[in-house]
Amino acid sequence: IGQRHTTSAMEGTAIQDVRVYSRELPSTEVADIATGTRASWLVTKGTAKLSVPEKDELFGWWLNGQDQQFRTLSSKVASLNSEISSIRSRGTSAYVMHEKSEEAMAFILARGDYDKRKDKCTPATPAVLPAMETKAPASRITLAKWLVQADNPLSSRVTVNRFWQELFGSGIVRTTGDFGVTGELPSNQALLDWMSVEFRENGWDIKKFFKMLVSSATYRQSSVTTAEKRFKDPLNRLVSRGPRFRMDAEMVRDYALETSGLLVKKIGGPSVKPYQPEGVWEAVAMIGSNTRDYVRDKGESLYRRSLYTFWKRAAPPASLEIFNAPNRETCAVRRERTDTPLQALVTLNDIQFVEAARAMAQNAYKAGSTDDARIDYIARKLLARPLKPSELTVAKRSFNKLKSFYSNHAKDSNDLIHTGESMPDASLPADQIAAYTMFCNQMLNLDEVLNK
Repeated sequence: IGQRHTTSAMEGTAIQDVRVYSRELPSTEVADIATGTRASWLVTKGTAKLSVPEKDELFGWWLNGQDQQFRTLSSKVASLNSEISSIRSRGTSAYVMHEKSEEAMAFILARGDYDKRKDKCTPATPAVLPAMETKAPASRITLAKWLVQADNPLSSRVTVNRFWQELFGSGIVRTTGDFGVTGELPSNQALLDWMSVEFRENGWDIKKFFKMLVSSATYRQSSVTTAEKRFKDPLNRLVSRGPRFRMDAEMVRDYALETSGLLVKKIGGPSVKPYQPEGVWEAVAMIGSNTRDYVRDKGESLYRRSLYTFWKRAAPPASLEIFNAPNRETCAVRRERTDTPLQALVTLNDIQFVEAARAMAQNAYKAGSTDDARIDYIARKLLARPLKPSELTVAKRSFNKLKSFYSNHAKDSNDLIHTGESMPDASLPADQIAAYTMFCNQMLNLDEVLNK
């Protein structure tokens, strides 16, 4: 004791306390002894002579080492915090906007330099539009209320114009994202005004508004045109005929799943990863990225609505992008529509569409006892009408060729009906189901199916 080394003594030291125990002390008791001597010395100094750090040290020693009630409660708090962390780890945290108590501040910047502030900007609306409520705080909720107040015509007009575009292919104001001086004038000003007021006065009820549009005589027109209509209304801006254009990417996929009976209509939940060509993500992802590799989902996640498809902006879902789905790098209020051979290759060969065709084939086979009955089932499912006699002749000729081929090619039949994760019905004849699968696949590619 008191030696740093056998050859040199430790100078300027003194022994304060020596204790000998006949048992092994637990670590908690050792800690109490080590700090207890220090605490006793602090007590002997008197609280009046202690500095703030020394008082905190003495108080901490007492709470953590001597106050049994505090230790019991601390243990319960630690247990509850652990339980809270466990609960949170099993769920998903969602962040929400919260209005600050102080007013937001913005300034005009000299030549755009952030550190050269000039006049302060106060919240306001464009002078050409109605003013916000003066007594209300300048907050987001006040702005939201201003957007839908009765004397603000813009919000409802823009909204109904986009709804019109969704059903008719082009808005009454064709420049959907620009109602300003650089945009186009409405093709029917009075109709736009009436729909705007109707939508607002019906409580902004979107479902009711769409029901009104689709049940209107305008929407229910045939898309068949005449020479006179093509001359007077070449772009159908006057809606002289029913709209006819290809459905959006998500609708094409969802329609195939719905008519086949594969669509899972569950609402909500996390994003899903349906079928996708291999290597799409890997070609653009950085090493170490948490979206480096695409791991396809299984089960019902393969058949959820396209709304729930996980979206990587650098590598959008290939089958949707080919049908002009926006890449989500920027906001798109109006989609481009193209017709390319790639689109036909998707609907003919993509695993999702082939599997949907096979599921529909099985349903058709069970629904009818003859080829005519089964073909009629498929037509009504996809076209919402029976085939005309001339169409039925072509359809039966095509189906008979397929039936003849697959009855003589067992391996091709087996390979085809095993496309996709869902298993085929083993009780049904493979060659028949294969023939109906290819027939459904052909029907899914009709213009009348892909266009609205």
